[in-house]
Order: sequence, then C-alpha cells, then structure tokens
Amino acid sequence: MKRIVLTVLSIFILLTSQLRADEGMWIPLLIEKFNIEDMQAKGFKLSAEDIYSINQACIKDAIVIFGRGCTGELVSDQGLILTNHHCGYGAIQRHSSIENDYLTDGFWAMSKQEELPNPELTVTFLERIEDVTDQVLDGVKKKHTEAERKEIIEKNAEKIESEAVEAPDLTASVRSFYYGNQYFLFIYKQYKDVRLVGAPPSAIGKFGGDTDNWVWPRHTGDFSVFRIYADKDNNPAEYSPDNVPYKPKKFLPISLKGIDEGDFTWVLGYPGGTSQYITSDAIRLIKEVRNPNRVAVRDKRIEVMNKYMDANDTIRIKYASKNAGASNSWKRWKGEIVGLERLNAIEKKEKLEQDFMNWAKKNKEYKGVLPELGKIYDNIEEYAVAMDYYWEAIRSVEVIRFAARFRDLIEMAQSDEQNDNWESEIEELEKQTERFFKDYVVKIDQEIFEQLLPMYFNNVDEEFQPEIKGLNDNYKEYVNSIYQSTIFTDKDKVLEALNGSKEDVKALSEDPAYKLFSEFSDVVKEEVYPVYDSLDLKANQLYRLYMKGLMEMQDDKILFPDANFTMRVSYGEVKGSYPRDGIIYKYYTTLDGVIEKDNPKIYDYDVPDRLKELYESKDYGRYEVDGTVPVCFIATNHTTGGNSGSPVLDAEGNLIGLNFDRMWEGIMSDMVFDPAHSRNITLDIRYVLFIIDKFAGADHLIEEMKIIE
Repeated sequence: MKRIVLTVLSIFILLTSQLRADEGMWIPLLIEKFNIEDMQAKGFKLSAEDIYSINQACIKDAIVIFGRGCTGELVSDQGLILTNHHCGYGAIQRHSSIENDYLTDGFWAMSKQEELPNPELTVTFLERIEDVTDQVLDGVKKKHTEAERKEIIEKNAEKIESEAVEAPDLTASVRSFYYGNQYFLFIYKQYKDVRLVGAPPSAIGKFGGDTDNWVWPRHTGDFSVFRIYADKDNNPAEYSPDNVPYKPKKFLPISLKGIDEGDFTWVLGYPGGTSQYITSDAIRLIKEVRNPNRVAVRDKRIEVMNKYMDANDTIRIKYASKNAGASNSWKRWKGEIVGLERLNAIEKKEKLEQDFMNWAKKNKEYKGVLPELGKIYDNIEEYAVAMDYYWEAIRSVEVIRFAARFRDLIEMAQSDEQNDNWESEIEELEKQTERFFKDYVVKIDQEIFEQLLPMYFNNVDEEFQPEIKGLNDNYKEYVNSIYQSTIFTDKDKVLEALNGSKEDVKALSEDPAYKLFSEFSDVVKEEVYPVYDSLDLKANQLYRLYMKGLMEMQDDKILFPDANFTMRVSYGEVKGSYPRDGIIYKYYTTLDGVIEKDNPKIYDYDVPDRLKELYESKDYGRYEVDGTVPVCFIATNHTTGGNSGSPVLDAEGNLIGLNFDRMWEGIMSDMVFDPAHSRNITLDIRYVLFIIDKFAGADHLIEEMKIIE
C-alpha cells in the first residue's frame, strides 16, 4: 500500500507545471510542492510559507471555520471577524424580535459592552496539517474486504487522533483524500465565546433575496461582523463577562487599492464538498432523478413558508433562517440541472470513461472498474429515491424532526439498565425544546406536511412504504389527526414530560408524531439504508481504484482532491463573463445598480433610506471610485459551499473582498468546472467598509483595522 501512495505522489511531483488554469482546491501543506510556481507565474507575490507555516505566523492563522459550515477571517488585533451575512444569519435572527428586528433594521454595537453573545456559536482555527497516509493504511492488505479495510482504517485514525491531541483545547481529525488513496491529519483549536458586533439590514446584507441568489450581476452586501473572546491567557473559554478580546497570531490587512480585470486573486477557506470525478452514471442520477425530486419537494415547502412570511412580520422573523436554508440548496439543484445539460456533462464523462477503458486494456488492475460502477448505479436508484424523499418529505417536517430528537431518551426509559447520561440528556432536550418553540408555527408545519406526505407515497416504491394505521387517501385528514393529538406541538406538555417520571418519558413512544417517525425510520433503517450503504461502500472502493487509475492515465495533469470541508487554496483572476449569445457581464457592480433595483414594495429590494441619502449626497468618503462605490466583483476562483465568508485576497495577501456565491451559469462546478462560465462572486471590501463607516457610523471598527490605500 505504501508503494501505491508513493506512486501517486511521484506523479504529482513530476507534473507541477501542468496545472489547469483556475480549476482546483489545493491543500495548503502542499502549495510549495505543487502550486507555488504556477501561482507566482500568474502574479502571486508571496511565498508558500506566507500562506501556510507551522514555524511562524501566516495567513492560515487569520482564517477560521465560522460556525459549522462557513469561513471567516480576522481583520484586527482585537479578534474582529468578517464573514457573510448569510453565515451570521442564524445568530442575527435569534437576537431579533418585533421590538428589536435586527434582520430588518441591522445591528451595530457601538462599544464592546454592547456586543451580543451567541451560545453554541464557535470559530475554529487550523493549527497544522500532517500527511498520515502510511499510518492510516498500516495493516491494510489487498485480501481484506472493504468492511475490514474500513475497520482497520478507523482504528488507525482513532489512534492517530488521540495521540495528536497535546492539549485540552485541541481536537484532531483524520480526513480521506482521493477516495482513500491519501490521508491527512488536521489539528484544530476552537473558541466558544463569539459575539455579534454588527450586521447591516437584510435590505443590504440579503439584498435581492432568493431572486438574486446564485446570479450575476449582484448587489448584495453579504457581510456581518463578530468578535472572538478568550480568557485572560488568550485561551478558549465558555462565555463570561470577564473574557477579553482574542489576540490573534495573524490578521489580514485590508486594501482599498481596488481591482482590475486580469488581476491575480485567491481564496483561502473551507469548501464543503465537491464530486469532480464521479462517472456519467452518477451525473445522470443527479441530473435526471435526485435533483428534480428534491426540487419538487422544496417547491412545496418554500411556497407554504413564503405565503405565511409575506403576510406576517412575526412569522417572517421566525422563519427567515429556515426559509433561506431551504431555498439555497433548492435553487442550486435547479442550476446544476441546467448547467450539466448545457455542458453536455454526461457525454463528456462518457468520453473520458471510454478513454479510460481503452487505456485499462493494458492495465488490468483497472479493467473492470467502470462496468462494476455502472452496475451499482443501475441498482442504487430506487434506494436513493427513497432516501431523498425520507429526508426531504418526512424528516424536513418540523414536528417529526423534533420528535426524533427524543429517541435516545425514550430508549433509555425503556431499558431496565441504569444510565448515567439520563440527567444530561434531559437537560439537553430542555434546551432544544426552548429553541424549537421560539421559532415554530404549527399551522405552517401542518400545511407543509399535508403537501409532503402524499409525495412520499406517490413517488417511493411500495416496498419502502410503512404500513400506517389510519392512513388512507385523505392525507390532509390524517395529518390533522396527528397535529391534534401529539404533544410535540405544545412546549408546556413536552417540558412536563421531560420533568416527569421515566414512565412519562416511556409514554412518548406512543405519541402519534413519534410513532410516525419510528415507522418511517424503521423502514428506512431495515429496508433502504443497509442496501444503499452497501452499494455506496462498494462504489467508494471502486472510485478509489478509478481515481488512482485516472491519475496514472492522465499523466499530463495534476488532479486536485475533492473538497471535504478542510482548508483549501484556490486561485485565478478577476474576470468578466460571456454567458450567452449577445450578453456580456462586466466584472464588477456598483451602488448605482443597488439604487436602480430599489423597490419599496418588495422586502428584498427596499433600499434603506440612509443608503439612498448617501447616494443622493454622494457622501462616499474614501470608498468612492468614479463617482460611485464598488459593490461586488467576479473572478475565476474555484469555490463551493463552505467558502461562504472566505477572504478573497490580492497578490500581496491583502483582503479585497468576501466570497459569498457563484454565478448561475457555472453552478455545476462541484461536478464539472467550466472555465468559461465558472465564477465566484465576491463582495468588494470597499462596500463593506463604506457600510460600516458611512452607513452605520461604526467608525470605531474601521479604526481597529489595518487599511492600505
């Protein structure tokens, strides 16, 4: 196995000069080996050590995982963080009410004492990366089954992780790359006291709403401001009024010099996931089956939420974050269908696969890989459909999802054995109950379930349909009976059960919402998941071999590893786009475009009066360029979900913007990167500072930053 790994690495080393322009998400540890010469040839003015080093402060020390799925960056020596508005949206929403509607009005702490704590919000720093391939694969033999291989690897990884944690504040994670051909260890440090400092109104931070999401031209001021706090020794600590602003090893200087088309630009962040090397059969399943099914279900959910949110401001606040979360993937899936069709992605994959099979005739190790993968996709579709409808049509229903959280406690109550976790589980569920009901509206949930339940039964094979007592063709009547009799729509009754006896908890197993969850869950657990998981495990085994073969066959390329929410570098240039015949997109937008879109009748386009006043008076300060203020720009950096909030940097490592989206025409770049159309959308840092300074009057924040003019 060591020989295989060395072969893969030797291919990489030989081919460092033959990177494909702009495509790729590269491991910082390997930038010196594989990318730095290409980056510098394109205009980069720093060294690989400036990006990633364990011997000195470097740019990676200014980058954090923000929450559970975004990126953020430090911009002052007092722990000040910038990220996207949509990344901070949940925190902003939780602090909002009719009396203090921070979603609509924005929020600005004019002193550190006014900054708002956010329980459970964390930021995580990467300490270091190590290649641990040999250690992880130690003991793995060709004779082992995939299940045996997996067990050995998991044990090895667990040992590596436990030995790597040198202090209580550190965590370790071994991650797979190239479908298990390579493994890296990541050491992290997490901070738990993160406070909200500032957020523009949604009419700036979410300007254009779902209509403008994933599209260009864009005029969204998608940013929010937070601060990390630590104990007096600068170590992670739970929230305390005694904590002090974190002192970072490194923070990013901010450039007001601006950008021009063709300028080198790069992104350092945490892309969540890509699947660049999947086969034509996988693309076909996604494009023709899975995405259309998931879009259809979310059509119904979003339609119901929008109806109630448009009619009631209280509901709008409660459901703002839920709606945004549902809408984001919904629109992305639609865009992927369009993009994959436009690119003839299936046909292009088939061409590559035919080349691979011809090559494999002389490389017998790989001869049967693609035919075997084809058989898996022939068999997996009905199980994938059932899984998708289970998660989208059943588990997306709030009362079902809430009831499901009680499974562990109910099973504890049903057991005769003493369980030491009983009290902590009760305490955690009490917290979850309070959070759930803060933003729950039963009539919305019920109407959504009335729409979704028949979709499951109409589209999933009968073999995977639970036999539910009392359910007939009148789904609305059945759903109504559930909501009339369950306690999981009543906070007081739930808390009463939690504070009662074990018999009270045990009785929850007969609650109609919990029983419905159990009936669906049992079918999926017994009939769907085992087969799906077995096929998926076999597919991963074959992809590992296919990936190794691709790297040997395509010896004129370096193939980057798929994103897996580990730190990556991507780089390219500022560049406009020509998406369709007769259409030319400039590489930037300005405040003029914000004002042109102003429509007080539409929530997402109702430009705040203060911003219009600044526009009318041309009070732009040092952020003015040619009589206006830059808002957004596009570039060819390869990004995906998780890169939201990532710093977009110039050739000298200065912050020039915040990555927040991709262009609709290139949205399928998670599977197929198209240099002509794949563009990341960036919020120009000058607009960020303009809003903080001139709009909000929070110039004390500007004074913290190191600004280069």
